[in-house]
Amino acid sequence: IALSLLGVSASTQTKSKAIALDKLTDAKPRNVKSEPATFKGKKALRVTDTAPPTTGDGERLLLLTGTDFQNGVIEVELAGDVLPNAGEGARGFVGVAFRVQPEAAKYECLYLRPTNGRADDQVRRNHSVQYISYPEFPWQRLRKEFPEKYESYVDLVPSEWTKVRIEVSSVKAKLYVHGAAQPTLVVNDLKLGETKGAIGLWVGPGTVAHFTNLRVTQ
Repeated sequence: IALSLLGVSASTQTKSKAIALDKLTDAKPRNVKSEPATFKGKKALRVTDTAPPTTGDGERLLLLTGTDFQNGVIEVELAGDVLPNAGEGARGFVGVAFRVQPEAAKYECLYLRPTNGRADDQVRRNHSVQYISYPEFPWQRLRKEFPEKYESYVDLVPSEWTKVRIEVSSVKAKLYVHGAAQPTLVVNDLKLGETKGAIGLWVGPGTVAHFTNLRVTQ
């Protein structure tokens, strides 16, 4: 890990931990169902939205209760797609929540909208990745008050494995996709400040997602 990217001195000790999601035992679902699965040749965890249609954005995640994260790197492969009975606005939303507070009352999150990546509408393409801070800063508020600042474009395909890397340092976060050397999205003002909390596997309305190869370094 290039520690300089995180603003961490070279002498700081780091610990890297792989979390076997297909054998997960320490997790708490919130409006989702999780189950081990083999998806496109990889052992994974399937996370499916089970919330009533009236459930608010940001209330669907699998909380990894054995994690405790403040600064460091979260790496994972994920794939998101739209459920057959999903509403018109579904995009296969899938991502990672971090610094999740007890009972998922507050958290930071970076997520993808896979069906936007190759849309014919350029505006939709520009909304391929998103940062939110639950509950005070949902995507609707961020897009209205800070247009273009907290979302960006990246090439995505629904139901395809996508490598994601999130680097977090103090109130800054960078999202890397597909192993790229440069970040797809840079957030310089995480809304919860320099907090600490659990990691969550995050999905949006009408989503079925798969996660594998989760590694946390801090």
